[in-house]
Amino acid sequence: MKIAVCVSHVPDTATKIKIGADGRSIDPAGVTYIINPYDEFAVEEALKTKELTGSEVVVISLGSDANKETLRKALAMGADQGVLLKKDGYYDSFSVAYALAKEIQDQNCDLVFFGKQSVDFDNTITGQLTAEILGYNCISVVVSFKLEGNKITAEREIEGGREVVETELPAIITAQKGLNEPRYASLKGIMASKKKVIEEKVTKADHNLTEIIKLTLPTTKQPGRIIGTDASAVPELVRLLREEAKVI
Repeated sequence: MKIAVCVSHVPDTATKIKIGADGRSIDPAGVTYIINPYDEFAVEEALKTKELTGSEVVVISLGSDANKETLRKALAMGADQGVLLKKDGYYDSFSVAYALAKEIQDQNCDLVFFGKQSVDFDNTITGQLTAEILGYNCISVVVSFKLEGNKITAEREIEGGREVVETELPAIITAQKGLNEPRYASLKGIMASKKKVIEEKVTKADHNLTEIIKLTLPTTKQPGRIIGTDASAVPELVRLLREEAKVI
């Protein structure tokens, strides 16, 4: 069996983001990029499954040459092969899903892991879209995964609790925090990753159904105010909550 893991190259959440001159993208100057944190759980689960089944793991990423850094990290963790679908510019979740679906099909992968979402756009739909395009079963927001033969048993988070789901291969799994504890790449793994192949393929990724019109930074928070220190301040506090904050 061949397992695919789809990974994103995203800005570090600790990086201070500035809007670019075009007003529709971020300014890359000084931005640190990392493997999408949720995708690390996906890579780890694929590697655990590989160790149990003797499967091969291929990591796939859509983007520019910079994405090789993220692919190399997954290879250092233990993945066998990397594929870079080269595409510059803007591409939405639909374009990403179509490009990934074609590559997954070409690789003949029956089991595919995604992170539940990327921390840049937070759309939380790419894995599900890819499953729909391929006609694969899909379980999202997974916190427990078990594969027995062709049968998958997974536990997923839902609002207010968890549910246990069963399905069969071929399937796409989107990983949530808590599914596992991603391993650190060993020195041996890092050295071995330099010899592993990252295959580059040009993709059109031209299925955009959405367009970014404008990016804006969040409004600056107003400084706090002390209305008073005893019960006499309550009427003024209620007035401000009603008229200014408009929360009551």
